[in-house]
Amino acid sequence: MRGPAGMGVPALKKADDFRGTVRRILELLRRDGFRLASVIGFGVLMVCGMLSIPTVLGRATDLVIEGASAGDLDFAALARMLGLAVVLALATFVITVSNGRTIAKMAQQMAFDLRAEADRKVSSLPLRYFDSRSRGEVLSRVTNDIDNLTQTVGQVTQRVVQGLLFLVGVPIIMLTISPLLTLVVVLTLPLTVLATRMIGKRSQPRFAEQWATTGKLNGHVEEMITGHQLVTLFGRQAQGAATFKRHNEELYDNTVRAQWVAGLLGPAMAFLGSVTYVLVAVVGGLQVAAAVLTFGQIQAFIQYTGQFSNPLNMLAAMFGQIQSAVASGERVFEFLDAEEQSPDPLPAGDGAFAAVDGRVAFEDVSFRYLEDEPLIEHLWLSAEPGQSVAIVGPTGAGKTTLVNLLMRFYDLDAGRITVDGVDVSTVERERLRRRIGMVLQDTWLFDGTIAENIAYGRPEATREEVVAAASAAHADHFIRTLPDGYDTVVGAEEGSLSAGERQLVTIARAFLIDPSILILDEATSSVDTRTEMLVQQGMIALRQGRTSFVIAHRLSTIRDADLIVVMEHGHVVEQGDHEALLTSGGAYARLYEAQFAQPAVEEEDPAAPTRP
Repeated sequence: MRGPAGMGVPALKKADDFRGTVRRILELLRRDGFRLASVIGFGVLMVCGMLSIPTVLGRATDLVIEGASAGDLDFAALARMLGLAVVLALATFVITVSNGRTIAKMAQQMAFDLRAEADRKVSSLPLRYFDSRSRGEVLSRVTNDIDNLTQTVGQVTQRVVQGLLFLVGVPIIMLTISPLLTLVVVLTLPLTVLATRMIGKRSQPRFAEQWATTGKLNGHVEEMITGHQLVTLFGRQAQGAATFKRHNEELYDNTVRAQWVAGLLGPAMAFLGSVTYVLVAVVGGLQVAAAVLTFGQIQAFIQYTGQFSNPLNMLAAMFGQIQSAVASGERVFEFLDAEEQSPDPLPAGDGAFAAVDGRVAFEDVSFRYLEDEPLIEHLWLSAEPGQSVAIVGPTGAGKTTLVNLLMRFYDLDAGRITVDGVDVSTVERERLRRRIGMVLQDTWLFDGTIAENIAYGRPEATREEVVAAASAAHADHFIRTLPDGYDTVVGAEEGSLSAGERQLVTIARAFLIDPSILILDEATSSVDTRTEMLVQQGMIALRQGRTSFVIAHRLSTIRDADLIVVMEHGHVVEQGDHEALLTSGGAYARLYEAQFAQPAVEEEDPAAPTRP
């Protein structure tokens, strides 16, 4: 398994707890070393300025008290102290603004890199991964979780850096004022750590549940929107609404529980802070009365006490947000750590696999989606160059799986597949797929013009080549009747084209790449009878000189195939041409009879008397 690699993302250990995920987030931040160093540098300057202000103001207070007692206030010295405090405050403001901009860039760079790595990951994941998850769940990890993580990083980083520096710098200055009062403040820290650990331990699992439920909800919404027409057709709106309500209520409950538990830290920190202030006020008052401390020193110390407790209170205020971000981070890292498809072999020379005759052989091939459920077992099959091979069989026989294995969408469990005698597992996937054209049962058009959709596999194709491909697919006529012709904009869910027209566009897309091997997976299942006849004529011309695999349940579409392969339960049970298989009276003949004889039987009048 390969870890994150694209965009410079280091391979990191999978996070399976709060600390592990936080460490991994910090490793990502360290990649942007310059900005991270700038944030720390700005933080040091900012904290130094803020730590100096209470001391300056304390000195100003002592000047006022001493001058009032002596009846001779040094206004010049007081003005210098107050002026210095103003300068420090302005400098701190400028540094804070600069630091905020740097942190925003660093957080967005993290988001940019994570999105780029997620995009690369999608391209390298096997189909097995997507078979077991809804698209909405995957989208939730790539969008919502990355956004939640990086936005929180942007909001928290400055405060965390500032808080850590305060926690280090404030006690040092406190010690120079009063070791006794410093001890009083520090003694409250164990209680603070204990409260944070107890609440964090209980809230983190609830935030994980919250974002997992968010993924479920997004998956359901994506399914309902994508399948809106079917949902409406079958009147399943009420059931869909009930499922949405269930997921929504679950998300509501999980979010409330997570936020409520995390919210307990704020009141706990406020209570401990109040106790600290009371103790400092009592002990400090006694020291002032004993002339151990001046009024200015106790004033400065109380301000430092606030600066010491502020990072802890800030952490408490953002604790829920931090926990939520860490939960999102773990979901993102789980996605980036998912096992990828087997690596491609080392690139061959430019001439390797450039010309393919189309001889395909399946040699003792075995494959299963689930470890304990065999699908294809010890399959042998060969297709000669230019041969048209039709694969038929009942649903679940393994027809589509067979061509998916040829395309290397899945890796074999045993055996091998060769093209022109070359094991396809030794060929780069991209190089292999450039020689194969495939028309899927489910049409897919991206947002763009019809010409751009046809040229999807060959973006450099000229308009003349696009038109020629459309003509071969018998799509040119209907395209020219559209208002903008080949420049008509269509999309994945756009409804201006009929199902048959969309099917013809995808067939033209396969024509354009001029493949050596052609795969048609129920390619005419969405085409009307008249259009199907036109497509079949085009297919006959297209198959000349190409090895073609046609998967179809309608046997009328593959009568002219050179070889018909009948599959049942992952095995080839028969193969031959149409007439030979009908004559043999085996599985193909039974399928043929079921499709063409049954309607005739149904048309007979069941009440008609039987002839003797």
